[in-house]
Amino acid sequence: MITKPRLLVTRNFPPDVMTRIKHSYDAITNEDDHPMDMAEILRLSQDADAILCAATEAINAELISGLPDRVKMIATFSVGYDHIDVPAVLSRGIRLSNTPDVLTDATADIALLCLLGAARMAHMSAQTLRAGGWTRWEPNQFLGVHVTGKRLGILGMGRIGQAVARRAQGFDMQIHYHNRRKVEAPGLENAVFHETRESFLPVCDFLSINCPLSAETKYFVNDDSISKMPDRTVIVNTARGAVVEDAALIRALKSGKVAAAGLDVFENEPALNPDYLELGNLFVLPHIGSATVETRNAMGFMCLDNLDAFFAGRDLPNEVKAP
Repeated sequence: MITKPRLLVTRNFPPDVMTRIKHSYDAITNEDDHPMDMAEILRLSQDADAILCAATEAINAELISGLPDRVKMIATFSVGYDHIDVPAVLSRGIRLSNTPDVLTDATADIALLCLLGAARMAHMSAQTLRAGGWTRWEPNQFLGVHVTGKRLGILGMGRIGQAVARRAQGFDMQIHYHNRRKVEAPGLENAVFHETRESFLPVCDFLSINCPLSAETKYFVNDDSISKMPDRTVIVNTARGAVVEDAALIRALKSGKVAAAGLDVFENEPALNPDYLELGNLFVLPHIGSATVETRNAMGFMCLDNLDAFFAGRDLPNEVKAP
């Protein structure tokens, strides 16, 4: 009888993913999807050969130091891995994988939804309608920001940033971007690269945040950067919440310096800053960037492809290595 590798699965992933997990692995599962704290992960990992986690679990240095030697791989159900202390993982000789590419289109779609929803006052107008407050058409009611032809600044021109840019071109938006380096991408030859924040921020009639969270990008949107943007800009964040300093954005939304914002991610989510929910010029979603059946299945299958490769002694298709 062939012994299956023992896999700790910290979340209850989509049904098709769980079916494949249970077929291929001796799985320690979380059927009720309760939040696993560090103590529970450490306890359950004592009998595991690998861990399949999500971005909701903080795989920090303390947790990693407590893992048994038999844990040889961690697969994260996410493209970002800022929730994982990568140097600590690699220093233990543990392999690490993520899920790039498969959530690009779904997240870019949500970025455009946030952009349009914020610009066109979708939350306030829909809320007024649902509450019975719309009694007649008025020429000055629910006036938003025109999208077509405006300048879209993209912070982070990776796969998702490029997908956002291609979609925005359908609205004849002029694409500008700030990135670590200039990119050469088919169909985006006219996109304008800005090496510095100083040249980038003044052209952002709209700002779409599509960068990873890092020391350089944390609180990129703050009082100073907002002051350098055009008046009545629209800010969209579908990347990581901590790229935005909440208090600064809330002040700017209240003052009108920022006309509107569309946010799918928040710092400390799901415990977002409650002041956001008092704002009528905010279009808000509960981190649904990758939330389609097809995308979440693809993410899970990619995790399992990486785990299968590891246990078969093959190269990992999507390995996270030291920078």
